[in-house]
Amino acid sequence: MELVVKNVACARGSLRVIEGVSFTLRAGEALVLRGPNGIGKTTLLRTIAGLQPALEGQIELPEDAVAYAGHADGLKGPLSVAQNLTFWASIYGTRGIECALEAFDMTALLDRQAQDLSAGQKRRLGLARMEVTGRPIWILDEPTVSLDAANTALFAAMVARHLDAGGIALMATHIELGLEAKVLDLTPFKARDDAPEPFLDGGFL
Repeated sequence: MELVVKNVACARGSLRVIEGVSFTLRAGEALVLRGPNGIGKTTLLRTIAGLQPALEGQIELPEDAVAYAGHADGLKGPLSVAQNLTFWASIYGTRGIECALEAFDMTALLDRQAQDLSAGQKRRLGLARMEVTGRPIWILDEPTVSLDAANTALFAAMVARHLDAGGIALMATHIELGLEAKVLDLTPFKARDDAPEPFLDGGFL
């Protein structure tokens, strides 16, 4: 299994932000994207996840291989922790939720409604759903936001297990997670000021 990105350019709305990005990730490998705010980390992750089109280049990955966790936690407020995870497991047609509960030590919160969780607990639940997707490629945008040091360590352990099982992880984070991961600074890939404007309607991105 591979995730291959070849000479990709992408835009935020109608603004071309990065270009010429290339890398390959194989089973068991992780890549951390770095760069200043606004450089295009989120835009690139969304493009690779298939949430918006690339302007140029190629993205090669197996069909139905990606699970994406962005800035929103993807939770239904009136549903309990257990019901949220069960919902996502049913969407992906995968396993039970026990592994997800254990990953972030959420068993004690099983019956609590998501809307009553703290910001950190919501983040833990949003990330725990990655465990029930069964998808081999995890794309994660600033996953440790709202997590304290202890839960950041739980997240890093979850990703490490995913990699050990032959998964792939692509993430944007400035936090050192203690993982064996490649690092790609997107600063050199910032689009030229004279680059042509993309013919995209920002309303659909």
